[in-house]
Amino acid sequence: MSEVLTALSGTQKAAIVLMNMDQQRAAQVMKQFSEVEAEEIAAEIVRLRRVDASVAESALEEFHSLTVRGARGARGGRDFAVGLLEASFGAEKAAGVMNRVASSMAGKAFEFLDTAEPGQIQTLLDGELPQTIALILAHLRPEHASAVLGGLDDSLRTDVAQCIATMGSAAPEAVRVVADTLKIRAGAVVSSREATEVVGGVQPLVEIINRASAATERALLDGLEARDPDLAEEVRSRMLTFADIVKLDSRDVQQVLRGIDAAVLAIAMKGTTESVAEVIRANMSERNREILEDEIKSAPPVRMSQVEEARAQIVRAIRDLEAQGSITVLRGDEDDYVL
Repeated sequence: MSEVLTALSGTQKAAIVLMNMDQQRAAQVMKQFSEVEAEEIAAEIVRLRRVDASVAESALEEFHSLTVRGARGARGGRDFAVGLLEASFGAEKAAGVMNRVASSMAGKAFEFLDTAEPGQIQTLLDGELPQTIALILAHLRPEHASAVLGGLDDSLRTDVAQCIATMGSAAPEAVRVVADTLKIRAGAVVSSREATEVVGGVQPLVEIINRASAATERALLDGLEARDPDLAEEVRSRMLTFADIVKLDSRDVQQVLRGIDAAVLAIAMKGTTESVAEVIRANMSERNREILEDEIKSAPPVRMSQVEEARAQIVRAIRDLEAQGSITVLRGDEDDYVL
């Protein structure tokens, strides 16, 4: 049994201990972890579901400060993970953590594509139905999926975007069949991983578009507008825009601007509203403001497409920092921050 315990990771052992504790006590322990750590532990609780009593007892003995719960089997699974997270962080934050857990676990079915070039994936997907392509792209990292989506023909791209936005959850068996078939065609020798949930819907499409070029974004939204105006409007309402920088607090604006070249910022600010320009200037040091003003004065006339691309670069920076949990963005009329 010691060999089995040795094979477990520290995160798995922590999950087993929490699964054996009363939920209220487990919640107090969970609060001591960072959100990232809690997310990893929750993922293990979902994967483990039930643990052999002897393994659980050995894990508990390793944590000398905890009480061994005898032969009772540890309980796990999604419901237990959700309950534990809600008791630890509240329902809203728990939902966000579980969404990231589901996305992370589901994405592993297609992780063999992580190192493939977008062009290679496009070739691999040639001839597939839009629904199948949508299923695959919804499992990839948004920036990776964005590059693949951008290389598809206009009509197919719109079909796939619509499928992603309207996709519900798919059975794990269906995900495995698609992943395994694609893996064989790709010639990858990688064992299948369990796919527990599929993250589909408007938000994954929004995240993909937010990482696309300005031209791809415009073409996709125009295509969706012609086909399904309501869906296009919902996508637009959730998308970050350059103007959303006014919705960040001062520290977050400063963090975003630190990673943006003054020349790019100067182009992005062409034709922007006074409120946006004021927020940007107010969150720069005097020296950086001077550099920015010099760039603005010396910048030659540029095409609107260049302005859009510069703004898209800043939007991607905002979205990446938000995804890392470094900043928060208030969208639309929401009362709460998106974490």
